Amino acid sequence: MNAFKSASVILPVLNETYSLRQTVDTIEATCAQDVGEYVIVVCERTKPESLAVCREITQMLGVRCSLHFQKRPFVGGAIRDGFDLARCSHVVMMSSDLETDPALVHTLIEVAKEYPDGIATASRWIKGGQFEGYSPVKLVANYLFQKMFSVLYGTRLSDLTYAYRIFPCSLVRGIRWEELKHPFFLETAIKPLRLGVSIREIPAVWRARTEGESINPFMANFTYFRIAITTRFCRRDRILVPGQSSCQP
Repeated sequence: MNAFKSASVILPVLNETYSLRQTVDTIEATCAQDVGEYVIVVCERTKPESLAVCREITQMLGVRCSLHFQKRPFVGGAIRDGFDLARCSHVVMMSSDLETDPALVHTLIEVAKEYPDGIATASRWIKGGQFEGYSPVKLVANYLFQKMFSVLYGTRLSDLTYAYRIFPCSLVRGIRWEELKHPFFLETAIKPLRLGVSIREIPAVWRARTEGESINPFMANFTYFRIAITTRFCRRDRILVPGQSSCQP
């Protein structure tokens, strides 16, 4: 049984400055009492001006914020490093570019308090959710991908690829993760589904980033199918870290 005590918020940073500040400021204003730490993850490609903001935030928050240079490559690698570093009972996966509305961290945490053994995830497709500034072609493709993945996994979840979730730390440390790029975000939904973990959705509004450039080209979305198919048909014990019989503490 996982009791919610506090949350670690993982923030990968590449070229964000004011959006990173706004993300942290919003979380602090809405649910600072429930956030035990921020884990800011940077890499060799992180812009100098972004690094400066990271250090500014670290200095402002003191022991509640740590800055780490990632060991694994790419955005999925950054989050996986953050999973390893998280010290709280639960961990929030999100972005620092405002495409994941930081005001919703409070809502995710409230769901985690009520259902501490499950996952709470944001959805752009349920009532109350929407896309703003999203390419019409990408919107149609996203809708079709979500439908295909939900049918493949026999789930009513509407947004399996959105990188905005809260998990019990014991769960993310018990799963054998494989992906390093954007398909990792799908992996964080489908592997728990295969293990029978309950996932609850909350509505979210996705807004196109106004700072920096996206590092997820459209054609890369088709690489999601490999992890979707291999995970669907692999043995459940292969989803777990070797030596573990479950993801519970």
